Amino acid sequence: MALPVVYNVESIRVRWKTTIVAITSIAGTVGVFIAMLALAKGFQATLITSGSPQNAMFRRAGATSEMDSAVTLDEIRVIEDAPEVARDSAGALVSPEVVVVAALPLKKSGTDANVLFRGVTPRAPDVHDNVHITGGRFFQAGLFELVVGKNATMSYSGLALDSMVNLGGNSWKVVGTFDAGGSALDSEIWADADLVNPTYKRPTGISQTVVARLESPDALEKLKARAEGDPRLKARPERETDYYAKTSQNLTTLITILGTMVAVVMGIGAVFAALNTMYSAVAERSREVATLRALGFPGGSIVVSFTFEALLIALVGAIVGCLVVLPINGLTTSTLNFQTFSHLAFAFQVTPPLMVVGIGFALLMGLLGGVFPALRAARMPITKALRDL
Repeated sequence: MALPVVYNVESIRVRWKTTIVAITSIAGTVGVFIAMLALAKGFQATLITSGSPQNAMFRRAGATSEMDSAVTLDEIRVIEDAPEVARDSAGALVSPEVVVVAALPLKKSGTDANVLFRGVTPRAPDVHDNVHITGGRFFQAGLFELVVGKNATMSYSGLALDSMVNLGGNSWKVVGTFDAGGSALDSEIWADADLVNPTYKRPTGISQTVVARLESPDALEKLKARAEGDPRLKARPERETDYYAKTSQNLTTLITILGTMVAVVMGIGAVFAALNTMYSAVAERSREVATLRALGFPGGSIVVSFTFEALLIALVGAIVGCLVVLPINGLTTSTLNFQTFSHLAFAFQVTPPLMVVGIGFALLMGLLGGVFPALRAARMPITKALRDL
């Protein structure tokens, strides 16, 4: 015979002060836990969405990132001739890219921070199909002109349309802004690769990376085999999304581990709050429990009832925690991308799966905080409690 749910609801209502303490502790823990996971999720999503599954990225064999890679002009021509590379009326959809780091002042602090300065050709938007000009126009080849990602515009001073920016000793004019769908490209500035190289004393015709659009996503394996067998080609292709997934892995793992450690420490406090609430409930309801046992309710029903009550408190705390953290969804923050040593802006992503994880974590805290008081209530001697009636 099971105890009715209304008994637990009424108990929570009567002991609302201690219940609020437990709910607040659990809500705070869940909120911090989800916020840290949303931070890691946002950083990872920003990098992964920078790539396309239909793009292959060529880098020098053994290079760990774009920064330590080099691809020659002769290799670029070999890549352009590969039958696995897609073409349009203007030719092969290939984007040779020069990658350097420049210093610009942040709007928030005024201190200099690294921005990724990418030298590209006018073919770049055709290969990076998530990039769309939202203001002004794309730069003209041969002119000291810049197009700026939307997050770079918001993060750095002096990048408004028609502004003049000094980079590498040359004066550049901002002629356009672009939106790359919330990806890492939004934190970059782009210019003509043939001007970026000499500006930063780089050899002419050398690119750090080459991005090529595939005829189909399945063409990558054939392209890899071709690259392995061609002695002219020292660069090796990998799927663009795979590259960005790897670059996000270290920091994402670090944020997740730190967030979990913080949540566990806070969770211990929340569990003690739940234990205190439920032990108080057991102490105050000793005669109630004895009466229920005398009426024929078995010890198992008492355990289930008290555990259910703790889980109900935990669930309410989890819902409150989710609601509290929900407003940070889409909030932009920034950090250093350790692969490129540049400033990267990204948004928190509070997703339904993360909230489910947070609720599961809260229910675990509720279970740990409720099962031991429930067992104590079930083992309570009936005769001793009934003497006090």
